[in-house]
Amino acid sequence: QVQLVESGGGLVQAGGSLRLSCAASGSIGRFNPMGWYRQAPGKQRELVAAISGDGTTTYADSVKGRTTISRDNAKNTVYLQMVTLKPEDTARYYCHGTWNFYDYWGQGTQVTVSS
Repeated sequence: QVQLVESGGGLVQAGGSLRLSCAASGSIGRFNPMGWYRQAPGKQRELVAAISGDGTTTYADSVKGRTTISRDNAKNTVYLQMVTLKPEDTARYYCHGTWNFYDYWGQGTQVTVSS
């Protein structure tokens, strides 16, 4: 059974930073791509960042320059490093991976940025 488990969320002041982690059961090398989405109350889930198997990255315009996605295949973990956080970054962040044309999701981790 495939599981994606997020961690690292929390409450942070504006301007602060967080690093989210997504640990996969088994090899993350089978997922292509892997990424992070977020959903704020009353809003649709949106892509934050994604990383393909060859390391190509994609970022939402709203987080470009403030966010870095990376993957450590040896640890079966994907990271999302966020700096200069803003109140509008407040949302539940979900790890996502695509494998054999099927989408897998974690349960999410809450990020709250206070002004």
